[in-house]
Amino acid sequence: MPGVRRGRAGSVVGGVGGQSRSVAVHPPALLGVVQPHGLAVDDDPEAQPARTAAEGLPVHAAGEILDGGPVIDTRSGRTTSLSVPDHRLVLTFDDGPDPTWTPKVLDVLKKHHAHAVFFVTGTMTSRHPGLVRRMVAEGHEVGLHTFNHPDLSYQSTKRIDWELSQNQLALAGAAGIRSSIFRPPYSSFADAMDDRSWPVTRYIGTKGYLTVVNDTDSEDWRRPGVSTIIRNATPRGGKGAIVLMHDSGGDRHQTVRALDRFLPEMQARGYRFDSLTEALDAPSALTPVTGAELWKGRAWIFLVRASDDITGVMVAGLAVVGALVIGRFALMLLLSGAHARRVRRRDFGWGPPVTQPVSVLVPAYNEAKCIENTVRSLMASEHPIEVIVVDDGSGDGTARIVEAMGLPNVRVVRQLNAGKPAALNRGLANARHDIVVMMDGDTVFEPSTVRELVQPFGDPRVGAVAGNAKVGNRDSLIGAWQHIEYVMGFNLDRRMYDILRCMPTIPGAVGAFRRSALERVGGMSDDTLAEDTDITMAMHRDGWRVVYAEKARAWTEAPETVQQLWSQRYRWSYGTMQAIWKHRRALVERGPSGRFGRVGLPLVSLFMVVAPLLAPLIDVFLLYGVVFGPTEKTIVAWLGVLAIQAICAAYAFRLDKERMTHLISLPLQQILYRQLMYVVLLQSWITALTGGRLRWQKLRRTGVVEAPGGTVPRQRSRTSRTSSTSSTSSSDRRPVA
Repeated sequence: MPGVRRGRAGSVVGGVGGQSRSVAVHPPALLGVVQPHGLAVDDDPEAQPARTAAEGLPVHAAGEILDGGPVIDTRSGRTTSLSVPDHRLVLTFDDGPDPTWTPKVLDVLKKHHAHAVFFVTGTMTSRHPGLVRRMVAEGHEVGLHTFNHPDLSYQSTKRIDWELSQNQLALAGAAGIRSSIFRPPYSSFADAMDDRSWPVTRYIGTKGYLTVVNDTDSEDWRRPGVSTIIRNATPRGGKGAIVLMHDSGGDRHQTVRALDRFLPEMQARGYRFDSLTEALDAPSALTPVTGAELWKGRAWIFLVRASDDITGVMVAGLAVVGALVIGRFALMLLLSGAHARRVRRRDFGWGPPVTQPVSVLVPAYNEAKCIENTVRSLMASEHPIEVIVVDDGSGDGTARIVEAMGLPNVRVVRQLNAGKPAALNRGLANARHDIVVMMDGDTVFEPSTVRELVQPFGDPRVGAVAGNAKVGNRDSLIGAWQHIEYVMGFNLDRRMYDILRCMPTIPGAVGAFRRSALERVGGMSDDTLAEDTDITMAMHRDGWRVVYAEKARAWTEAPETVQQLWSQRYRWSYGTMQAIWKHRRALVERGPSGRFGRVGLPLVSLFMVVAPLLAPLIDVFLLYGVVFGPTEKTIVAWLGVLAIQAICAAYAFRLDKERMTHLISLPLQQILYRQLMYVVLLQSWITALTGGRLRWQKLRRTGVVEAPGGTVPRQRSRTSRTSSTSSTSSSDRRPVA
C-alpha cells in the first residue's frame, strides 16, 4: 500500500493531508510480578485486545519527533531524536532474557562477532540473572523494558517510577549495572506517537532515559517464516536502522535461524552490527553500581529466585490438591449416585424385616436444655425400643429431668464423670436387646429413624449402620454452612464409602451396632478423642460390614459460635488422626483388616487429613493471581473450582431432598468457613506432631432443635425449667491422650 508503513504490534502509520495519523494497538495494562512459567507476555497482537482510544486524537509531539529517528531524547527539556548512521544496524531484542531462546541468540551473535541491545524485563532478569551477566560480558548493551511489561500509556507516574526502579534494581542485582536506555512495551515507530504515549516519553526523559523505539520491524513475533523475517529486517538503500526482534515471549526458533542467515549476509554487504552507543559513537549506556545499591539488587535477585522456588513447590502442591479434589468429587458423584440407585430400587432389601425391640443409648453430660426434646422424640418412635439415658456425672440436673418425665421404657443410669466411651459401655452393659442404637443427648429422631436405622441388620454380615445426621439449627449463617457441609461432605462421603466398603465413621448422633460385634472388638474405647471413628475402624478390621441408611434421619444441634465450632472440629480432626495411627497395622495385615488398611486408611488419610491441609493453596493462588496476575485467568480458575463444588453440593441436596436455597451461602462458605477448617486441621497436625494432649470439651447447647413436623413438644416440665440453667462449655470431660 503506497505511502503506508506497518509498525510493530499492528500499528499502521500513514500520511493524510500532510498530518500523521496513527492507529496503535495496545493490550490493556497487566498486573503481575513473575509470570508462572517464566515467560514474558507474548507480543502476538492476535492474542491481545485492541486499544483504539488514540485514533483521531491530535498528536502534540513535536514534528522532529514524528519525522525523526528512533532514538528520542527528552532529557532536560530537550525534544530531539537521533538516527543510526548508514550501514550500521542495531539489533534489539525485547522481553527477555528467556532461558531457552536467549542463549541461542547470544550464541549466533558471538559466532558472527556482532553486538546487539537487549531490552529486558525485571521479572525475567530476576529469574535468569546469569544471562544478563553474559550479555554484558560479551559486549552487548542492556536496556530497560519495565519490570512487568505493562502498557505505560495507562499507568500513573507512580507506577511508571516503580516499573523503572524495580527494573534497575534487577539489573543491579544481576550484573552490577545501571542502564540509561529504555524501550516502552508495545511501542512502535516514532511517527506512531500519540497523545497517550508522548506524555510518557517526555516523563521518561525527565528521569534521565533515552527512549529507543525502532524503524525496522522484523515482525518475528508473527513467526512468518525465516525468509520473511530477513526481508522485514533489511533496510533499504544502505541506510542504518534499529531492528526490532524478540528473544522471549514465545517460540523464537524462526528468529534464531533468521539471525544466523541475516548476520553474514548483511556483513557481506558492508553492514556493521553494533550496540546502540557504538553505532552513535556515544559513551556506553551502562554504568557500574557499587555499595548499598549493588547489595540491594543482589538481595532482590535472591528473594525473587527464592520466591520462584517456593512458587514451584506450591504449584506442585496445587497439582496434587487438584488431583485429589477432582478425584474425590468424581468418586463422590459416581459412587453416591450408584448407592442411591441401589438402595432406592423397589426390589431392594437387606434381608428379613427387623422388628424385634432395640436398645437406645443416650450418653448425657450437662444436657438439661436438650434432654427432654431428645427423649420425647424417642417416645414417638415407630419401632419398639427401650431408652437408657446414662448420666455421666452431670451437674445441671439432667438425670432428674428424665426421671421426672415418668415415661415408660425409659431408664436412667448414673455414673461419676468418666467420659463418653465409658458412658456408652455402661449403657451397653445395661441394655436388654441384641441391637443397640447410639445417639447424642442433643439430638432428636424422627418417628421412623430407629426403624430405618436397624433394617440393614437383616443382613447377618452387617455389624454397624450409619444414619443420616442433619443440622437442626440451620437458620444462622454458621448453621447454614454446617448444613451444607453435612449434606454435601458427610452424606455424599458415606454413600461413597458404603460402596467401597470402608466407611470410616459411624456418627455419634445416629448409629446402630450389633451387640455381639461390639463385644467382639472390646466395646467403645477411650484411646482416641474420636471414639465413633475408632469403633468403626475396629468393626471393619473384624470383618463386619458397615453401611449407610439414608432414611434414618437425626437432627442435631450444631455449634452456633466460631469458638464452639473450633472446639468441636479440633477434637474431630485430632481424634481422626489418632484413630488412623491406632489402626495403622491394618496396612500390612491380611484378610478384612488388610483390605480396610489398604483401601480405607489411604482414602481417609488423603481425603480427610492430607487434602484439606493442602487445599489452602487454592486460595493462596487466588490472592496471588488477583494481586500479581494474570487476574482474569486466576479468577476464572477459582470460579471453576467453585462451580464444581456447587454441582456436587446441588447433587447432594437433590439426593437428600433438601431445599436448594441454602446453597446461596456456598460462595461465602468457601471464602470464610473453609479457612477456619484449614486452621483447625493445621492445629490438629501440630498437636499430633508435638505429642500434645487434648481434653474433651462440652459445647453450650440451647435445646432449640426439633424433628420436622413438630413431633417434639417444646414445653418443659416444671422440674426441667428449674434445673436447666447451668449447661455451659466450661466443664471438660477427663483428658484422653
